[in-house]
Amino acid sequence: MSTLTEIGAYEAKTRLPEYLRKVREGDTFRITQRGEPVADLVPAGTAQKRLAVQAATRMQQFMHERPPVKGIDIKALIDEGRD
Repeated sequence: MSTLTEIGAYEAKTRLPEYLRKVREGDTFRITQRGEPVADLVPAGTAQKRLAVQAATRMQQFMHERPPVKGIDIKALIDEGRD
């Protein structure tokens, strides 16, 4: 992913078509108002991908932090769920 570039809200408003073309090409922008970040302008689908990566990371952490379950017959559990 490209570098996040900060732009002011007024600049974003006045040059929106240009920024949208750049976002389509993969660029990302953080829109600020009086120097405070208020929004990110990113390619469509970026948020869903980010959420998926975060979920996978949390699952990996969960698996590493807990000991494996022992003494369980996985095949029996699968067969039990097929009733």
